[in-house]
Amino acid sequence: MQSFTSPTHTTVSYNQYGSGPPLVLVHGAFSDHETNWEFVKPLFEKQFTVYAIARRGRGETDATEGHSLDDESIDVVSLIRAIDEPVFLLGHSYGAQTALAAAVKVPDRVRKLVLYEAPWPRIIDNAALKRLEALAQSNDWQGFTLAFFHNQLLVPMEELEQLQTTEFWSPIIADAKASLGDLRALNRYSFNADDFRNLQLPVLLQIGTESPRDLYVTDALAAVLPDIRIEELPGQAHEGMTTAPRMYAEAVSRFLLE
Repeated sequence: MQSFTSPTHTTVSYNQYGSGPPLVLVHGAFSDHETNWEFVKPLFEKQFTVYAIARRGRGETDATEGHSLDDESIDVVSLIRAIDEPVFLLGHSYGAQTALAAAVKVPDRVRKLVLYEAPWPRIIDNAALKRLEALAQSNDWQGFTLAFFHNQLLVPMEELEQLQTTEFWSPIIADAKASLGDLRALNRYSFNADDFRNLQLPVLLQIGTESPRDLYVTDALAAVLPDIRIEELPGQAHEGMTTAPRMYAEAVSRFLLE
């Protein structure tokens, strides 16, 4: 991995691979710079020079306490500034909120922006966070993860039971402790779509047809951003890059390279 020191005095790491125009990837919670992009990596690296940032507590990036979503957006901005040309920027879930906050800080350094289901902060209100904190205190990371997926992301329990039988479950649980930092930061984040009204660059807002749409800020952003496209991912929910990697990579590449 490569690394740098952010203006927040944080060591931030990232993976770089592929060739072509630069594409910065910002992963979501319950995943990292590798697991979030595992299945689209072979497709992206054929077309882009990928910079997959490891957010706080992943890879060789510092596991800080009490950081904000804005702090993480500054990490992303620092990586963007270190690249010698404007970049494509893609964020998933919490990483989409982070990517959006970064883009508005350096709009001249971002060619196009892709946001896949950036969550409303209200999905993790104080009561929900308190319940999750109790599970974390007892080191019940499986219960923590199941509670968040079922109660906040509204994933049916039968789907979660099936997920637990797959190879995806272990990495999700391994990331739960770092993801608690994401949830704390999201809980404190004040999102106002109007803050992004003047973002003058092409934006692709992705949403799965199987996702509960009101959990995400997609439509709020679509109402204010001047140059947007909404693209539904048919048959997919919140993890299209994992469940349908070729379809997902083709949708991203089509938007970025057209």
